[in-house]
Amino acid sequence: MPSWTQLLRDFEAQPDDTLRAAWLQATMTQALREIRRLQGDRNVVLWGSAFLQKPMVPSPFISMTGEDLNGWMSVIHGMDCTRGLSLILHTPGGETNAAESIVAYLRSKFTSIEVIVPTFAMSAGTMVSLASDRLIMGRHSQLGPIDPQLPLPALGRFVSAGAIVDQYKQAHAEILKDPNAARVWASILASLGPALLVEAQYALDYGERMVARWLESFMFKRRRNKAALAKKVAAHFGNASTHKSHGRRIDRKEARAQGIRVRDLEPTPALQEQVLTAYHLMTIAFEKSPSAKLLWSDAGTLWIKNVQVAVAAPPTAAPAAPPGP
Repeated sequence: MPSWTQLLRDFEAQPDDTLRAAWLQATMTQALREIRRLQGDRNVVLWGSAFLQKPMVPSPFISMTGEDLNGWMSVIHGMDCTRGLSLILHTPGGETNAAESIVAYLRSKFTSIEVIVPTFAMSAGTMVSLASDRLIMGRHSQLGPIDPQLPLPALGRFVSAGAIVDQYKQAHAEILKDPNAARVWASILASLGPALLVEAQYALDYGERMVARWLESFMFKRRRNKAALAKKVAAHFGNASTHKSHGRRIDRKEARAQGIRVRDLEPTPALQEQVLTAYHLMTIAFEKSPSAKLLWSDAGTLWIKNVQVAVAAPPTAAPAAPPGP
C-alpha cells in the first residue's frame, strides 16, 4: 500500500504543474475504478472536504451546503444508477437541510448506497452515512453526534441545540427549588434571546426524525422492530448530554452496538489499499491546489469548489536611517 509520503513523492516527481495535475487525476481515477471493480461494479464517488488542510477557510466553503447538490447532479449525469453507489465520504458536516436534500436526491437515483468512511464523517456527514444501506469503516474511521449547532450572534459562535435545551431545563429546576436562583440565571437566559428554546427543540426533533426515517426505510428495512429501533438509534446519535462534545468520536464498535450495519475495512486488503490511496490523493489535492471541496467519480468526472485564502504579508522593518556624515 503506498503511503501518503510515497504518493506525495510521486506527485512532486512530475516535471511541471500540468503533469502533476494529470498524474493526480489519472491516479485518483484508477483508484476509484479499482474500488468499483472490488465492490461488484458499483458506481464510486469520492465526496471530500479540506477541513483538515484548510482550517482557516470559512465554513461554507468546506462544509456540506445546498451547493453540493449541483456537484452531485454534475457527477451523476450519465451514470447507470441501477448499479448502486459506493460513496467515499470525508466531511466535517454542515447544513442539516443540505443533508436532507442531497440524501433525497441520491436515494431517488440509486437502488442501493453504501458509505465508506476513510477517516471522518461527522455531524451532517453522519446523517448521510445513516441514510445508507450499510457502512464500511476502518480502525481509524469515525462518525459523530448529530445534534444541531445553532448560531448565536451575541456569542459569536455556534452552540449545541441540545446544550441549549439542557441549560433551560437546569435553570427551570434550580429556580423551582430556590426562587432566588432566578437572579443568577436572569442575565444568562436573557442573552439567549426569545424563542431560542423552541428553535433548539425544533432543530433536535427535525434531525432525529429525519435520521430515524432514513434508518427505518433503508438500513433497518428488514428488521422486525425497525421503527422503534430507528427512533432509538437516532436519539442516541442526537443526544448531546451523552456525547458531551459535538466532535466526539463514534467508532465502528459503538455504531455496531447501536445496530448499525458496519463492515470492517481491514479484512479486504485490496479495498483498504484503494480507499486509503484515494483518501491520500485527495489530501494532496487539497494541499497543493486552491480546492476546498470536491466530488470525484470513477468515470473521472470532477466537481471542485476552489477558494483563495488571503495570506497576510509578513511585517517589514522600517527603513534604516541614512548614515551620518
